[in-house]
Amino acid sequence: MVKIVVVGSASMDLVVTSSKRPGAGETVLGESFKTVPGGKGANQAVAAARLGAEVTMIGCVGDDHYGEIIIRNLEENGVCTSFMKPVTHTESGTAHIVLAEGDNSIVVVKGANDLVTPSYVQQALRPIHEADMVLIQQEIPEETVEYVSQVCHTSGVPLLLNPAPARTVSPEVIARASYLTPNEHETEILFPGLTAEEALKQYPNKLFITVGKQGVRYHDGTREVTVPAYPVEAVDTTGAGDTFNAAFAVALAEGKSIAASLRFANRAASLSVMKFGAQGGMPTRQEVEESL
Repeated sequence: MVKIVVVGSASMDLVVTSSKRPGAGETVLGESFKTVPGGKGANQAVAAARLGAEVTMIGCVGDDHYGEIIIRNLEENGVCTSFMKPVTHTESGTAHIVLAEGDNSIVVVKGANDLVTPSYVQQALRPIHEADMVLIQQEIPEETVEYVSQVCHTSGVPLLLNPAPARTVSPEVIARASYLTPNEHETEILFPGLTAEEALKQYPNKLFITVGKQGVRYHDGTREVTVPAYPVEAVDTTGAGDTFNAAFAVALAEGKSIAASLRFANRAASLSVMKFGAQGGMPTRQEVEESL
């Protein structure tokens, strides 16, 4: 089993399903409401564990009911939570999700995720140093992403940065990251003034731009390549990107080629959208391999 460390957010998703997305000032009737564990970090940790990795999660939750559910859910999915700290002076993070018209809209309240600071991560350096791959996202403080990139670079541990939600990333962090997985919008924020084609050519085998139903674009050092997605009937797209990133990280850590890793990740992501919930649809290793 490869060792994966996820440094990131853990939240409770509050999910409303509606046939219509409300416009500004508009009220619409919803069809259902559910609360399910989420957060980009926790999603990626659960996905990687289901795909057969030994996963440690580094993050924070509130000392509240949501925090208890989040930690219990991680443990039930086989994720080590020794470095998941309940904090008393703020609430657990929440994500407020509207599922409508075949896609999602999300408002994130970071809460305790803002307390995943560099000093907090310093308490968890041992699993980072022992990892085959570290995953990190941007629902935690910017300085923590900077710090983790330094630790991984110094230790020679590969780092996969999923730069979501979109914000600027320093050139130093981009240089230290082994792999970058933005979508098209995040690519524009990361590389202002460059077209996607120019950015891909500048970062061969490092920059992987996800393009939804079209798949993933990257440059192999010789030419640009698109690895197509697997067409499926989507029930809930929440967490598809997190499943992709986790699967990509697991496959790379296992020594698979980039092309094979992308096919594995695309297949996992496609399976994840066929069920409800960010984590509810995340596939097992057996499900992915049987469908490839």
